[in-house]
Amino acid sequence: MFSAFFIRRPKFALVISIVLTLLGSLALRLLPVNEYPPIAPPNIVVSGVYPGAAAEVVEMAVGAPIEDAVNGVEDMLYMSSKSANDGSYSLTITFAIGTDADMALVRVQNRVKLAEPTLPAEVTARGLQIVERAPDMLKIISFTSPDESLDYKFLSNYVKINVAGALSRVQGISGATVMGEADYAMRLWLDPDKMANRSLSVTDIQAALREQNVQVAAGKIGGPPFDQRMETEFTLRVKGRLQDVQEFENIVLRARPDGSAIYLRDVARVELGQSSYGFYGEISGRPAVNVALYQASDANALEVGKAVDALVADLAQAFPAGMAYQINYDTTRYVSTAVSQVVQSLLVAVLLVVLITFLFLGSLRATLVPAVTIPVSLVSSLAVLFLLGMSINTMTLFALILAIGVVVDDAILVIENCDRHLREDPELHPRDAALQTMREVGGAIIATTLVLLAVFLPVAALPGITGEMYRQFGVTICVAVVFSSINALTLSPALCALLLQRGGQRDAGWYRLFLAGFARITGGYTRGVDWVLRKLLVVGLIFIAWMGALAVGVIATPTALVPDEDKGALLVNIQLPDAASLLRTRDAVRKVSDIIAADGAVQSVTEVTGFSILTGAMASNAATLFVVLKHWDERQRAEELVFNVAQRINQQAFQQVPEAQVVAIAPPAIPGMGAVGGLELMLQDTLSRGPTELATVLNNFIVESNSQPALAGVFSTFRANVPQYFIDVDRVKAKNLGVPLSEVFLTLQAQLGSLYINDFNKFGQTYQVTMQADAPFRADLEGLEHFYLKSSGGDMVPLSTLVRSSLTLGPDVTQRYNLYRAATVRGSVAPGFSTGDGMRAFEAVAATLPAGYRVAWTGAAFQQQQAGNTALLGFGLALVFVYLFLVAQYESWSVPVAIILVVPMAIGGAILALLLTGQALNLYAQIGLVLLIAMAAKNAILIVEFARQLREDSGRGIIEAAAEAGRLRFRAVCMTAVSFILGILPLVFASGAGAFGQRSLGITVLGGMLAALLVGTFFIPGFYALVQTGRERLKQRLGIGAQDQSG
Repeated sequence: MFSAFFIRRPKFALVISIVLTLLGSLALRLLPVNEYPPIAPPNIVVSGVYPGAAAEVVEMAVGAPIEDAVNGVEDMLYMSSKSANDGSYSLTITFAIGTDADMALVRVQNRVKLAEPTLPAEVTARGLQIVERAPDMLKIISFTSPDESLDYKFLSNYVKINVAGALSRVQGISGATVMGEADYAMRLWLDPDKMANRSLSVTDIQAALREQNVQVAAGKIGGPPFDQRMETEFTLRVKGRLQDVQEFENIVLRARPDGSAIYLRDVARVELGQSSYGFYGEISGRPAVNVALYQASDANALEVGKAVDALVADLAQAFPAGMAYQINYDTTRYVSTAVSQVVQSLLVAVLLVVLITFLFLGSLRATLVPAVTIPVSLVSSLAVLFLLGMSINTMTLFALILAIGVVVDDAILVIENCDRHLREDPELHPRDAALQTMREVGGAIIATTLVLLAVFLPVAALPGITGEMYRQFGVTICVAVVFSSINALTLSPALCALLLQRGGQRDAGWYRLFLAGFARITGGYTRGVDWVLRKLLVVGLIFIAWMGALAVGVIATPTALVPDEDKGALLVNIQLPDAASLLRTRDAVRKVSDIIAADGAVQSVTEVTGFSILTGAMASNAATLFVVLKHWDERQRAEELVFNVAQRINQQAFQQVPEAQVVAIAPPAIPGMGAVGGLELMLQDTLSRGPTELATVLNNFIVESNSQPALAGVFSTFRANVPQYFIDVDRVKAKNLGVPLSEVFLTLQAQLGSLYINDFNKFGQTYQVTMQADAPFRADLEGLEHFYLKSSGGDMVPLSTLVRSSLTLGPDVTQRYNLYRAATVRGSVAPGFSTGDGMRAFEAVAATLPAGYRVAWTGAAFQQQQAGNTALLGFGLALVFVYLFLVAQYESWSVPVAIILVVPMAIGGAILALLLTGQALNLYAQIGLVLLIAMAAKNAILIVEFARQLREDSGRGIIEAAAEAGRLRFRAVCMTAVSFILGILPLVFASGAGAFGQRSLGITVLGGMLAALLVGTFFIPGFYALVQTGRERLKQRLGIGAQDQSG
């Protein structure tokens, strides 16, 4: 016997356990820590700028060619693009979970290359950026000047030159973006009147700049080849790119015959300004440069966060006087707190399990066996997780918590049986008792281990986000169970031989009282089992009714992907009426910021005016606030939960800031699944109609959706009625006057839009040279009267004679989703409803959309839809594999049915618990249900195994064998079930960060285990009796001999 070696050589078993524990302890220090396993799909972002272009122009000139080329790239799930009136374009391609992000990046780059020849020259000149990036921010670092001695422009450029680059090099950071960066730029503010007086056009100035601000390779003096020997060689240098304002002012635009010249300073004001002025970054009312850090999809959040904090602290030592930084919005705070909470639950679970074991065994010596095997099994598992490249996350920690019950079960099986033998035979040596015990329970330990492996190994192979979550949980619990069974076969019997005493222990008074009480409970159980065995027909009817109720319960139970969590932060999107100025938006931001700061649950508010988190684009009428709440320990009341704070902010802002649409939203439950939480879908126009029609259908869709009981706060930021001017060029007249149309468009872009010309170098960086009309000439349409064009004959032609303007309406941001024009719709689920209910409500409204319009899910909702029936497939596979393993174990096709029949009892208890507590059947609950299959089967195995032995080996009657097996194993079943239930209580009563996920899993398993204990244990003998009776009758009819036990 395998265990006999370790019983005779207990120190050998101890050495193995110590080595495994040391290896696990080393792995603990090396394992990365994350909130979730890598379940966020990789995102590749393609971005570019078409200066001065309207959103629709960017969409068709930039978006359409790129998306046509990228569409269908390998492993792509969907793609979504945004084109804005600031000329920006951004395309996000989302790939299937598990796709190699680096390969996805290369494939997208290759596709985009194919589209580049068809893009406008201005776009390719500025370049397209293609990066791999998670859509959620890791943290935001704010740089300020507390004494206001440094302006925003200096702060922004100092950060970009000295900080952002260093942050980008941190391992695990996919991007460090200065939100609203004020890069230095050589701004040429043109005076159209002075240009016209000197007969200069935009083209003349552009040509002069490109001629005189150019990098030149001037060659060498004495460079090879030469026929004769040269002693020296000199490199020539000439003044190439200009560097300061004075050099640009002295650019010669035209030289006169008399030797004089017209310089750039004569027609333009030159300054070292900003590349863009369309934003404000503030914190607590002070100007602040905010750097958003994006985490790579496969990075370790906590390690990256620590590296960033250390780097910034080091860089801060060299900051100029008057500059400081602070980190308010930091998602790693939630990750570290949530993981700490789960670790705390783990430790409490270990303590509770050890206490209940002591209660049942009544001996410190006996309790030492499970008390030692639990940490050995759990810590040893970490070494395997490290070798498999996994991390410490909520799923692996949940698995370890639930594994405690499994681990202690194996130890209890050994210690309880060994203790029973010592009590029955006072002369028996503990070593002999251990040997006898392992001969009896060794097979059961292996059988229950195989059952657990049978449950989780097939579901670990499922695809998508569900499969990845199951895989992390399943692999962890399987590893822990394997180590547990190894310990049960080696360490536990060795400790029994070492620690237990001959003749059993002298029971304490309290323990004798406990045994007496438990004997009464056992008597009640025995009477209940006797009733069940007398009323087998009633048992069958009850089981059928239970199955019917279970089916109804499953249908009635709401569904969700994962529960929303209080992550200690909020995102607030502010949108003013269309065409509102930046200063007007800034005033509204300060009002909203004051409202939020006054809330007792809020710690800090970071403001970015001119940027919308929902559209991801710069807009003068938009702003974003990043709100950080106080630590969870300081927010114990329900009204201080992030969801209630968001609701409160929305209500107060609606009343006090009527000029703006304010939406406070919690971050997404799963990092990487969109920028904000809630349901997100795309309303697509498959017939490519205009934005106005899309907006009309969208508004009707939102009104209908808000009338649905399951939905609340449905909205969209898409607008097609933003006031704009349409400039109509009289092309015939332009040709008659000899004015090229390119001259008209170039003048409009340069004077009103900002024309990029070329680059200059300063502070070791490369910056842009741009020209634009000075502010007074851009204030209104009257400015067109001052702009002149040069005809092919050299005459100056007023632009106003060639164009007509008219007021029109159009979108500020256009979106495309999978090649179709689309609009994003966001909404929350009403209290008492799940995300599954919300999705069905949206789909019901979508069924009434006009022809050519449809909805498509994106973000977390897409993943939930994709998961679909994956959970059902997982349950089916688990049941099938458990049954097949048991068939192999018992060499019988029918006996395992008696074990499987108890599973619906446990599942029914779990579903009832979910319905009573209002919890949704989410991924955590589904994992709990899969675990219940194994745990319910494990309890049944303990009873059915004994009943089978009594029937087949001792020749007892079916009813007698079933009743006796139930009585003999009731104590062991109670010990294992109660210890498991106590082990999950910390999850059921969790609070603080990550509490909702813990509760969801804990309540599911608690309900199932209570049902398995309080109902299932009575029915298991009955199920055995029914199956065994039917089995034997069938054998008699088929004429199979009693010696054949394979039925």
